[in-house]
Amino acid sequence: MPRRTETAGHARSDRRILVVDDDDSIRDLVKTALSFVGFTVGEAANGLDALAKAPEFAADLIVLDVMMPGIDGIEVCRRLRSDGDDTPVILLTAKDTSTDMLGGFGAGADDYLTKPFDLQVLIARIEAVLRRTSPAPGSTSDTLSFAGLEMDERAHRVRRDGDVVALSPTEFKLLRYLMLNAEHVVSKTQIAEHIWQYDFGGDPNIVETHMSYLRRKLGEPRLIQTVRGVGYVLRSEA
Repeated sequence: MPRRTETAGHARSDRRILVVDDDDSIRDLVKTALSFVGFTVGEAANGLDALAKAPEFAADLIVLDVMMPGIDGIEVCRRLRSDGDDTPVILLTAKDTSTDMLGGFGAGADDYLTKPFDLQVLIARIEAVLRRTSPAPGSTSDTLSFAGLEMDERAHRVRRDGDVVALSPTEFKLLRYLMLNAEHVVSKTQIAEHIWQYDFGGDPNIVETHMSYLRRKLGEPRLIQTVRGVGYVLRSEA
């Protein structure tokens, strides 16, 4: 089930977070912290439980542990996306290698945090992801188009030459930024500041990682061009 679409200005009490972790102590700690600052929190103790509860709980965001017995967090994320559920996902992982990060983003995750983590950092990440995946306030149009690309912001849907392109919430936001700046080069710093809205403490190549997956999903001919030493540009011709 697709995520609920609410504006970015809504209070935390309007936001629902599903916390998924097989470690009872971590799950309880995260639930207590999020509840304390005003979020409505649901729980799931494993991957199957998460897949069952996600549609009924209708979360605005899922905090999802990676290392779980049975179905791990990356597979849960992959199944949610394949079912058309675009609820933003933040992965909690004890691994921080590039391969693990790529696997998470490839499955459709929006962000990740390595264990052990600071609860205040997690809350900041949650709020940042919610801001960037909420419909843009004050938008004068629900659709954007460029060189065969069509973006329907209200329906959260992208098509290229009529074919639907399945994007994660972060990929959607990234493409929107490129479409708004079509034919203009934007730097990695500009992209990071617009998309992540906080000082990302993970792999400095996170922008390249997301850009790579977005390019792959958009297919050929390539519309996202790299301007070496400068940044990226959405351009119909290389």
